Amino acid sequence: MDKAKHKVKRRERRHIGIRKRVEGTSGKPRLCVYRSLNHIYAQVIDDLAGATICSASSLEKTLALKGKSGNAAAASAVGTALAQRAVEKGVKEVAFDRAGFKFHGRVKALADAARKSGLKF
Repeated sequence: MDKAKHKVKRRERRHIGIRKRVEGTSGKPRLCVYRSLNHIYAQVIDDLAGATICSASSLEKTLALKGKSGNAAAASAVGTALAQRAVEKGVKEVAFDRAGFKFHGRVKALADAARKSGLKF
């Protein structure tokens, strides 16, 4: 197995372990993050209802990202936008699901920006 496929398999295995422990309810939904090479995506999910409450990504034109959309600055813009949308929908507290990614860099930048904008983890 080549190295890239092995990295993906390990991340998927970590994600399964995290999902065993983290569940989104209507009172405390799950904030799920996905990080690709060029973009970052985040959504707030109520797992019991099977519904996405709100979402944000670095692909959105409304964020007006200058330059690269796959860096920490773009991730913090996504975190801020997501937190504002969640607070508007009445969500104040979330369970953070890092989806098997390490909690540093872009994932950490998104989480810190969401905390600053009013979400509690």
